[in-house]
Amino acid sequence: MILAESEGAGSREPEVGDSRAPAPMVVPTSNPAAPAPGSPSPAPGISFDPPSADLFASDPIQRATSLEDVAALIAGCRRCKLCDGRTRTVPGEGLATARLVVIGEGPGRTEDETGRPFVGRAGELLTKILEAIALPRDQVFICNIVKCRPPENRLPQYDEIAACLPFLYRQIELVKPTVILAMGGTAAQSLLNTKQSLGALRNQVHRFRGIPVIVTYHPAALLRNPNWKRPTWDDVRIAARLLDG
Repeated sequence: MILAESEGAGSREPEVGDSRAPAPMVVPTSNPAAPAPGSPSPAPGISFDPPSADLFASDPIQRATSLEDVAALIAGCRRCKLCDGRTRTVPGEGLATARLVVIGEGPGRTEDETGRPFVGRAGELLTKILEAIALPRDQVFICNIVKCRPPENRLPQYDEIAACLPFLYRQIELVKPTVILAMGGTAAQSLLNTKQSLGALRNQVHRFRGIPVIVTYHPAALLRNPNWKRPTWDDVRIAARLLDG
């Protein structure tokens, strides 16, 4: 899998010192899950079914029986070079029985310092997006493709993603979500094992081991390009309809 950077630098949190305030999401006052008038139903997309965990029962990751167990394994992980520069690992956080799993690219500077995913301005925007579909942040499980910060917020490399994916797969197995929201090109491409761009993956309902996957822009991208807020809202409403269905 070769990852294409479809959002430029917008998929990662702006550096400290960028004082531009994020504009609010454009959220209608009517039912947020209702489709826009005349909007077509999303088409079926990619279906990716990596090997079952049962085939790797001897792997310590697959023997983890809780999200806390997975987080402990991530904390001691040295499977790739990202471990050398990390301050903290960022395994993910949220409800262990969440109906929605949100997946981003990787930790930024603030996440590396705090050990929490999606904090800072991008995290605040994600919280507002979730609230717009009546989902408090603590009712969602939020994580990233890679669990350690890439240097200077660069894109994760293939070997780094490959080293971290078993942790993500196990987290999804344990949570058993109804819907997955993949935010950003790296998250979507990695989860669905595809080279297609974010733009090509939007407006479809993909499947990961049978779980519906909706692809949209990363909140950090919206901080740099407000024009992506409306399509992001359209994507999130599709996820909301799937949750309600």
